[in-house]
Amino acid sequence: MKTFMKEFKEFAIKGNVVDLAVAVIIGGAFRAIITSFVDDIIMPLIAAIFSIPDFSELSFTANGTPIMIGLFIQAIVNFLIVALTIFFVVKLITRMKKKEEEAPAASPVPTTEEVLLTEIRDLLKEKQ
Repeated sequence: MKTFMKEFKEFAIKGNVVDLAVAVIIGGAFRAIITSFVDDIIMPLIAAIFSIPDFSELSFTANGTPIMIGLFIQAIVNFLIVALTIFFVVKLITRMKKKEEEAPAASPVPTTEEVLLTEIRDLLKEKQ
């Protein structure tokens, strides 16, 4: 049992697991923001353009069964906004990493031994 607990502790404390947990929590909050954006801003604008008071109620019936096409369109709009936002975030992160990689590394500061050896070399060159 101690081995199991030790393995579980190592697994749970790994950086990837913690990062994943944070991503899930932030993703849930982000989903709420996107859903509100679509429900409260985008869909009312689309409804106003098409003169439909409530876009979510857009439907038709097939054999007496209502097909809620408005809700489906709303889900598509949600998906497209989330996908577009994630695309821009990944693109931004990639650009930042690329700039970080392209930045020249600072030249290392020579140690005192290297400075002294360089001075000795230069003095020997002058004598010849």
